[in-house]
Amino acid sequence: MAEDIGSPMDRFCGSTFWNATETWYTNNPDFTPCFEQTALVWMPCAFYWAFVVFDFYYLKASLDRNIPWNKLSVSKMLVNLGLLVITALDLIMALVKKGGDSELPLYDLDVWGPIIKFVTFLLIFIFIPLNRKYGVQTSGCQFIFWFLLTVLSIPRCRTEVRAAADRSKIDDSQQPSESDFSWEEYMYVSFFVSFTLYCCMLLLNCFADGQPTQTKYQRGENEIPELSASFLSRITYQWFDKMALKGYRNPLEEKHLWDLRPQDSCSEVMPIFAYHWNQNVRKNYKGRSKTEPKAQFSNGNVTFENPHGEKTGRKKGMASIMPPIYKSFGGVFLFGALMKLITDTLTFAQPQVLSLIIGFVEDQRTDPQPEWKGILFSVTLFVLAAAQTFILGQYFHRMFIVGLRIRTALINAIYRKALRISNATKKESTVGEIVNLMAVDAQRFMELTTYLNMIWSAPLQIGLALYFLWQQLGPSVLAGLAVMIILIPVNGVIASRIKTYQIRQMKYKDERVKLMNEVLSGIKVLKLYAWEPSFEKQVLDIRDKEIATLRSTAYLNASTSFLWSCAPFLVSLVTFATYVLTSEANQLSVEKVFVSLALFDIMKIPLTVLPMLTVDIAETQVSVKRINKFLNSEELDPNSVLHDSSKPHPMSIENGEFSWGDEITLRNINIEVRKSNLVALVGTVGSGKSSVVQAFLGEMEKLAGVVNTVGKMAYVPQQAWIQNATVRDNILFGQQYDRKRYNKVIDACALRADIDILSAGDLTEIGEKGINLSGGQKQRISLARAVYCDADLYLLDDPLSAVDSHVGKHIFEEVIGPKGLLARKSRILVTHGVTFLPQVDSIYVLKMGEISESGTFDQLVKNKGAFADFIIQHLQDGNAEEEELNQIKRQISSTGDVPELLGSVEKAIKLARTESLSDSISVTSADSLMGTGSGGSLRRRTRRQNSHDSVASAASLKKKQEVEGKLIETEKSQTGGVDFAVYKHYIKSVGIFLSVATLVLNFVFQAFQIGSNLWLTKWANDENVGNDTGLRDMYLGVYGAFGFGQGITSFFSDLAPALGTLHAASVLHTMLLGNVMRAPMNMFDTTPVGRILSRFSKDVESVDQKMPQVINDCIWCAFEVLATIVVISMSTPIFLAVIVPIALLYYFAQRFYVATSRQLMRLESVSRSPIYSHFGETVTGAPTIRAYNVGDRFIEESDAKVDKNQVCKYPSVIANRWLAIRLEMVGNLIILFASLFAVLGGQTDPGLVGLSVSYALQVTQTLNWLVRMSSDIETNIVSVERIKEYGETKQEAAWELEQDKDKPKHWPEEGRVEFQNFQVRYREGLDLVLRGVSFNITGGEKVGIVGRTGAGKSSLTLALFRIIESAGGRIMIDGVDIAGMGLHMLRSRLTIIPQDPVLFSGSLRINLDPFEIKTDDEIWKALELSHLKSFVKSLTAGLNHEIAEGGENLSVGQRQLVCLARALLRKTKLLVLDEATAAVDLETDDLIQKTIRTEFKECTVLTIAHRLNTILDSDKVIVLDKGQITEFASPTELLDNPKSAFYSMAKDANLV
Repeated sequence: MAEDIGSPMDRFCGSTFWNATETWYTNNPDFTPCFEQTALVWMPCAFYWAFVVFDFYYLKASLDRNIPWNKLSVSKMLVNLGLLVITALDLIMALVKKGGDSELPLYDLDVWGPIIKFVTFLLIFIFIPLNRKYGVQTSGCQFIFWFLLTVLSIPRCRTEVRAAADRSKIDDSQQPSESDFSWEEYMYVSFFVSFTLYCCMLLLNCFADGQPTQTKYQRGENEIPELSASFLSRITYQWFDKMALKGYRNPLEEKHLWDLRPQDSCSEVMPIFAYHWNQNVRKNYKGRSKTEPKAQFSNGNVTFENPHGEKTGRKKGMASIMPPIYKSFGGVFLFGALMKLITDTLTFAQPQVLSLIIGFVEDQRTDPQPEWKGILFSVTLFVLAAAQTFILGQYFHRMFIVGLRIRTALINAIYRKALRISNATKKESTVGEIVNLMAVDAQRFMELTTYLNMIWSAPLQIGLALYFLWQQLGPSVLAGLAVMIILIPVNGVIASRIKTYQIRQMKYKDERVKLMNEVLSGIKVLKLYAWEPSFEKQVLDIRDKEIATLRSTAYLNASTSFLWSCAPFLVSLVTFATYVLTSEANQLSVEKVFVSLALFDIMKIPLTVLPMLTVDIAETQVSVKRINKFLNSEELDPNSVLHDSSKPHPMSIENGEFSWGDEITLRNINIEVRKSNLVALVGTVGSGKSSVVQAFLGEMEKLAGVVNTVGKMAYVPQQAWIQNATVRDNILFGQQYDRKRYNKVIDACALRADIDILSAGDLTEIGEKGINLSGGQKQRISLARAVYCDADLYLLDDPLSAVDSHVGKHIFEEVIGPKGLLARKSRILVTHGVTFLPQVDSIYVLKMGEISESGTFDQLVKNKGAFADFIIQHLQDGNAEEEELNQIKRQISSTGDVPELLGSVEKAIKLARTESLSDSISVTSADSLMGTGSGGSLRRRTRRQNSHDSVASAASLKKKQEVEGKLIETEKSQTGGVDFAVYKHYIKSVGIFLSVATLVLNFVFQAFQIGSNLWLTKWANDENVGNDTGLRDMYLGVYGAFGFGQGITSFFSDLAPALGTLHAASVLHTMLLGNVMRAPMNMFDTTPVGRILSRFSKDVESVDQKMPQVINDCIWCAFEVLATIVVISMSTPIFLAVIVPIALLYYFAQRFYVATSRQLMRLESVSRSPIYSHFGETVTGAPTIRAYNVGDRFIEESDAKVDKNQVCKYPSVIANRWLAIRLEMVGNLIILFASLFAVLGGQTDPGLVGLSVSYALQVTQTLNWLVRMSSDIETNIVSVERIKEYGETKQEAAWELEQDKDKPKHWPEEGRVEFQNFQVRYREGLDLVLRGVSFNITGGEKVGIVGRTGAGKSSLTLALFRIIESAGGRIMIDGVDIAGMGLHMLRSRLTIIPQDPVLFSGSLRINLDPFEIKTDDEIWKALELSHLKSFVKSLTAGLNHEIAEGGENLSVGQRQLVCLARALLRKTKLLVLDEATAAVDLETDDLIQKTIRTEFKECTVLTIAHRLNTILDSDKVIVLDKGQITEFASPTELLDNPKSAFYSMAKDANLV
């Protein structure tokens, strides 16, 4: 045996390493023992050593610790120990039995073999306790190691068994043999014991270890099974089966979903991203060198640095989000990239195996190869495909996770930024645009990450394909390559055109959604003014532009599709033509044709993806720019307000100059607020009172001076910001609920009566923007929030404006004034009322942004300056009660000589005596909570309070309250399949002709494709082509013709559905818009704006853009699959037998998937809108959130909402992978059977075999796409379903009716109004709000309407405009029953000045006259009468002055005046004033009253009264109580009757 053996390996083993005759050229293949003991054992070991770094990484990354010992880990230890013992024994035995004295030589293998195994087993042995300690439940590397080791040991089993049989033969033959078999026997036993242990280890590694005991995050019973799934279960996604089954049996709901994996939650993702972002920001600033510890998630705070920088650091350019993204999520991404590389390599092994199969079939005729080779080739093909499936599955999974994490990081970064942007930044973009950053741009990233690796993978694939093609066809490949290269710029040009169109379309979409947002927010006003048609037209105009853009895109897309279907074909045509025409010797053989076609096919995908990818990357680039711009925008300067406790007073401004970002608004401001003092700011509209408050909050840009505040801040904004939550939540605002304090606050803020009226008390849900509350209620809730918060400093920006004078007085006494709840706090009060001024500690008078004078009431009265004028002005209004006037009189006379002031006071007192009557409301509720004096009442009230709650909190009430209090209906997420009706509706919208055309064209396209391939086969099999050039040219020509046919049909089969779906989109949007505009008001009360808006943005977008693509792809895939089945069955008819079971498998996978996935998608989209609506709410309420310093809480809420969305999103990502693995295995089976039947079925035509196997290779992808697309259609058709659902909502009455045309042009000519036993309710199933109201008003009368909150005052006006329809009785105007008129006819002939002044973004002119029917002169006259003329004249753009969203750039008073101007422009016989003068200071109020008295002299005026002077000179007063008229007479008559309710109200208010 010691003869010299050739190779080093042979020497190492002491026997032959590789023997081709024994292994390959034989009918009974086998490996040599040396090969089995070295190569087959070392491969798994090498693999493990190469990849063990991953095991280390998982130890480091694990969030858990300590898995208790259990059967599994103990068994693993023992089996592993056994292996170590046996391997050590092998080494010892070898050293004992061989070498040295024994005649058996000792080879290197005997020593090194066991050592290599021993070291590897030892490493694994060490990892078992390590994994336990660090809570790693499963290890992929170990599983793959054991799997490879077991599989690769199988050949040796066969060898050993054979050798043993040979040995026993020798033993049986009884011939005395010299040979001693003891070593072989030992090796035999040792190997089989080892092999058994390998199998045990493989089995044990199929399961995951137990649960860790210490986890960083709580693991609930609802935890995601993936965390505890074994490696095997993870790569096959078997852990998802439960969910798929559940979803198939009945529709999934939120409670069925698993918790989020901790590593994907905000609390894990954010600190990493923030850390890298901050580093990046710092790098951008020279002159900043402070280092920061790694961002920790200490109680949920992640700090982001402000890239806009302090004013000191010099800026080197924008901080971009890209580097932090790479650094935070790059690791997982690179691992994914590695997987992609492996699959790309495997892809190219397939054509090589294909050529072996074709060779095998070709040899059948002449010199058949042994059958096992054919089977081996087929199985190899299958194994390659399967490996690719599993690795790709993991790759996509990784990429999706990266995408999700990036989205989480971006959404949160944007949210945190939005809480801090300065006002200048806020002006640049509307709320809608900021929300879009989150909804659209962050989403883009997620969609891109999956394909991003194609950037390097596509060129790699193309390069490899060209290399292998060169081997087949030589230099002719270059011709094909040239064609490809020529096509790329052509595509580039088209792609860039598409890009410009897309940007344009995005712009239109933004505009349209922004406009819709305003329309929906101001829908009530639009309905009252009958302005819907104007706004509907504006939306449709934008929509037309959008559709035109989309149509151009469709043509461009069809031409790309034409190029792409031609490209592979042109390439192969040119290549084959060049090949056969360059030399007579070049003949096409079947192998050449099909291997080349397979390679061309591999190139097809990267070539298609590359241009699309460039477009996508360009789009994402735009998104990155938008996000960067936002994240780099200017922030409020946190240092503009100091908190220096050494200063003497808690709040002060010294020499302050402030601006709102453009011109200076406030200058020379010096204010100090002493501890526990109340300071008032007074002045006319626009004098800068609110700005001073904002300056204290740090909202304004400080140009000079020092602002200082010490202590906890509370803020009541002029326009209350109410969250979409319950009343109680709005008041608590995140604080603990303390019953006593809460009740005290509610009574002090006069909310008790309001809460009693609400359906579920203080657990009633308030709609978005407080839609179901009156202005006064919102203001009082906002005030209650501040009082409950129990801060040290209070900034009250005109909290008394929206409430009635009595409530105002009550609130001042109980809350703000020297005896109120806030008496010990430091307060700043912006006010229009004079009444309370004597009770404040000091007063600052503002004029034109400067403080004109300041001091106590007495000092200012003595000064006879601006303040004295202000008071005289106020007194002439006659807008104060006698008692208060007396107080002021006392105050003034005590200050000494101010005769003219005293005179005005005397006059005012006389006035007040005649006038005393008031809309006294909730304060003096029936049981007169207040008592009379204030001392006794307080005690009584405290007693009442404590009893009040104990009774109400009975559990029975609570449940009922919760149900009744739901105003906002929860969004329905449809369950189960989509009705066929929806598809029918959609196909109808597309049009029958285009639908049929699409199918026919696709069929023809496939026919051309199969035709061209069969033609190639025929050509390759034709022996005579070599001798006959004419024949060759004929083949070439026909082949070309087939290709041309493919191109043309491809163009049209792409265009037809695109145009059809566009037409459908246009029809659906028009229907949706029309119907939403015509929906009755109560629909808007019960549906949040965000939800309706998402129909217009999200759903319309998916009908515009997703449906066309998806439908197109789906039809294409279906035909492709059909073609594959046809081709395979042609070549091997027996394949049809397998098709049935495979189809069944496929069908089940698909049904399970679609049911689950569709429901998950729906849940996901339902959980997505709260993120955006919460975000929108935050942006609007940012000043309040900052003032109360609760930003962190809002950030946590936002994080929770994002996490909740991920909870729904993650399973749907997994569902995709779950399906892909299963479907691709079905596809792989098709490959296996197609190739096996071709090999075993005795098929002799290599062309057909090549064709069928190459089609089978493509089918996996196509099958996968088909299910994907068909389920995508189901997912996206949901959008059609939702649009259809909104399109079929109940409509309000017709806008125009035929008989309206007979009405006179100036109807109503007299303005008589008559209510006859009129009843009305807000919605079906609620109580009546007006119960049989009857009264008669003659033309031209002025009538005041009074009553407590909830008595039905507003309902009366709403009924007059038919915003709510009657439930009985009728209203006559000029003797005509209004129920029989078209709504627009009615509404356009009435005028209203509504409670909330709503303006729309657009020019001032559009806001006054949206139909553009009035002349400029008329408009200027109206502006003059509404005292806006000088203001508008001072604007550069005049009437075309752009008004910001919601009228943000006008003061509240100016907005109110604009509403007055609207009324003046319209000027009809009937005017309704709804609490209109609440937010205006007294001068303006006076102006408005004067204007109304003079301009509407001949008209009937109905006033819902707030202030006394508004009713003083009315002809009649209507007193409403609980929806009925209790009194109807002239004010004087009612006051003369001491028994009237009116009189008692007046008396309660100490007026009589």
